[in-house]
Amino acid sequence: MSPITASPILAPAADVLLARPRGFCAGVVRAIEIVERALELHGAPVYVFHEIVHNGHVVADLRDKGAVFVDSLEQVPKGAVTVFSAHGVSLAVVQQSQMRRLQVIDATCPLVTKVHLQAQRYARQGHAIVVIGHAGHEEVVGTMGRVEGEVHLVSEAAQVAALPIAAGAPVAYVTQTTLSLDDTRGIIAALKARFPQIVGPETDDICYATQNRQNAVRELAAQVDVVLVVGARNSSNSTRLREVAAQQGVDAYLVQDDSGIDPAWVAGARRIGVTAGASTPEVLVQRVAQRLRDLGAGDVRQAEGLDEGIVFRLPVALLRRAA
Repeated sequence: MSPITASPILAPAADVLLARPRGFCAGVVRAIEIVERALELHGAPVYVFHEIVHNGHVVADLRDKGAVFVDSLEQVPKGAVTVFSAHGVSLAVVQQSQMRRLQVIDATCPLVTKVHLQAQRYARQGHAIVVIGHAGHEEVVGTMGRVEGEVHLVSEAAQVAALPIAAGAPVAYVTQTTLSLDDTRGIIAALKARFPQIVGPETDDICYATQNRQNAVRELAAQVDVVLVVGARNSSNSTRLREVAAQQGVDAYLVQDDSGIDPAWVAGARRIGVTAGASTPEVLVQRVAQRLRDLGAGDVRQAEGLDEGIVFRLPVALLRRAA
């Protein structure tokens, strides 16, 4: 943790407003519980393909409990218990795990699985698939790798014109779950302008957690002088939360934890907003709040907002063993 400043630097009566909802979504809670339950049932080590979620604190905690994180299945002993991360994996990874006779437990977020199924259904119907998302993101790699057929990636509207798809060809799109309606609106409009018959999922298929957290930070930014987003640098949804806050005209910063706060960012602020990405544990939010108290903040309170109350079931195999 960062050293405590000798004297407060915040304005008198400065307070902290915590966004609601913020932090862990149901898919992240489920993924972490899957690794913990696997360790309880099988003992260490349990191998995890890629970071279970994009947060270094979460990964370090699970590593201390016996999880071993790998970027290649070649690093996993044959027959070992292996968990696929919440971001999902390609068919090639599934096939490789079968060849190595791994005991796979799939922690893919159910909303990501839904996107996989949508893309596969469109592909079976003969559509060329366009995935809207960030190049190189593990979820996008997994989704594109689930399609047996023509598949393309677009990250911004300007790329639509260059898609090598013939006029009149059947086209369908799906989106990365960590993008919101606002993130995808322009790209979808460009796709529909070029391919008038394009089909895609209903707007209510957008990840609830992504949309809710962006709505919450947008409302938060209207009430504060500066926004701190707690999240990992490689977290797509955390990075986007900072961008959404900045678009409202306030200074916004991404911090991994309390040690990342520069006191100059909040100097003189009367109200500071704090939110967190969907893979950020609440303990890190509370450490940030305490750091702001150390800098002179007074009241720390919750903003008004949604109570999501969503829970995803664990894989059946884990439920049976637990019973």
